[in-house]
Amino acid sequence: MDNFSLDGFLESLPLPQSLASPSAIDALAPLAPLVAFLLVALIVSIVVRGRTRAAGGTFVNRYFIGNRALGGFVLAMTTIATYGSVSSFVGGPGQAWSIGFGWVYMAVVQVTALVLLYGIFGKKMGLISRKLNAVTVVDVIRARYGSNALANLSAVVIVLFFAATMVAQFVGGAKLFEAVTGYSYVIGLALFGVAVVLFTTIGGFRGVAVTDALCGIMMLVGIVVLACGILDAGGGYEAIMQSIAVYHPEMLEPFSGGAMPPSLYLTQWLLVGVFTFVLPQSVVRTMGYKNTKSLHSAMIWGTVIIGAMMIGVTSLGVLSAGVLTGDLAAYGGSVDNIIPEAIVTTLPPVVAGVAIIGPVAASISTVSSLLISSSSAIIKDVCLHACAERGIAVREGKVAFWSQAVTLALGVAVFALSVTPPDVIWKINMFAFGGLETAFFFVLVCGLFWKRANATGALWSLVGGTVAYCACMAAGFKVADLHQIVIGIAVAAALMVLGTLVGKQRKNARMEVFFPEEKPQAQTA
Repeated sequence: MDNFSLDGFLESLPLPQSLASPSAIDALAPLAPLVAFLLVALIVSIVVRGRTRAAGGTFVNRYFIGNRALGGFVLAMTTIATYGSVSSFVGGPGQAWSIGFGWVYMAVVQVTALVLLYGIFGKKMGLISRKLNAVTVVDVIRARYGSNALANLSAVVIVLFFAATMVAQFVGGAKLFEAVTGYSYVIGLALFGVAVVLFTTIGGFRGVAVTDALCGIMMLVGIVVLACGILDAGGGYEAIMQSIAVYHPEMLEPFSGGAMPPSLYLTQWLLVGVFTFVLPQSVVRTMGYKNTKSLHSAMIWGTVIIGAMMIGVTSLGVLSAGVLTGDLAAYGGSVDNIIPEAIVTTLPPVVAGVAIIGPVAASISTVSSLLISSSSAIIKDVCLHACAERGIAVREGKVAFWSQAVTLALGVAVFALSVTPPDVIWKINMFAFGGLETAFFFVLVCGLFWKRANATGALWSLVGGTVAYCACMAAGFKVADLHQIVIGIAVAAALMVLGTLVGKQRKNARMEVFFPEEKPQAQTA
């Protein structure tokens, strides 16, 4: 013990190089705020689980829809946290650093996301889901069209595209963790994986919603902290803008010197704005609100906060061009490295640890929401329905066990797929967005608002639109330089109309629930 040396002890530990030195405390500083946040979120999940159990109700209603008890603020924040993924905080601002304010103008359309979601689907989905006692989007689709094939295929599509989105979130969060703290990518991945699986498995839908609200708050805090760091490092807003005007004047133009053509504006507005209200992970939130007052409150809160968040964080990407003045090669050749570099460059260690909570929280909240939705698609939409059709009674304890086991298994599977990270996470995220929007836009919109829509049209639309979208994405095929979602949506629309004209309404379609003014015709002998 007389020969004990702190320096030697630190050097002997399997820590990042930056920690094996007398400045170990400084190197640990970025990690402390993040760990503290994760512990608080875990405690909240445990508390919410206990309160949800005390409120009664079946396990399925508690775990997958939170007993339909979300208030306005929590509803708004959980929707925002699910919508605002890590690519919104890393990939999007990185693109803005490269392109300029054109990318910010494109991002403005995201302000409409919650207005469209709550305004178009909110009330009707809430009323219908209560009448049907539905807890998932697939429950609603099955009841509307009376088709098990369509419902089961919808569940498969949801799980596959959700898996791609979750991989992107894990990768983005872990890369950011590695860049800011100095720990390895795998350690960050393991930390997030454990956190997400615990939050989701323990808390269920309501636990996820409340932790999402915490994550949403920390996203706003992270944006403010990083804004202060960038403005301070760049000598203030005016100095940064003058620097951009001198060295990159095209970044101040709406079309960014040709980098933001009208075709890109149009398709991005469709992809991240107009079509987002049909994303299943968002639609399911409209089934869990407490009352109409909560829905209206969520629309107001959500629109204001999502506007500040999405426009704010994308603008930070542009402002960081006044601080990070090298070319892309100097920052690893990927726009995904820009925001991590900005955090490390402009903020002291402890403050940097606070700043990364925002994008990490975005990653965790999105994955936890998708994980609970994927679990419900497998257990509730496929397994329990199949058992019910065969007259097999399943004890609630067994439902609880398998629901949590499937959640755990899916989390582990996504973790395994994330160990070897793909490049450009925002592109993966946008691919999954487009796939889900193509698959469900006409299935949901026509199902709720077009009486003639039937199972044949919905099935053709989902399958044909999704296949066309994925095939065009794989081949890189475009029309008039428009994003492939335009092709997918057009094919889905044509097939919905054609299939509806060819097919007939299923006898077991619950039309009286969706269109109550349509009274069933009297049976004739």
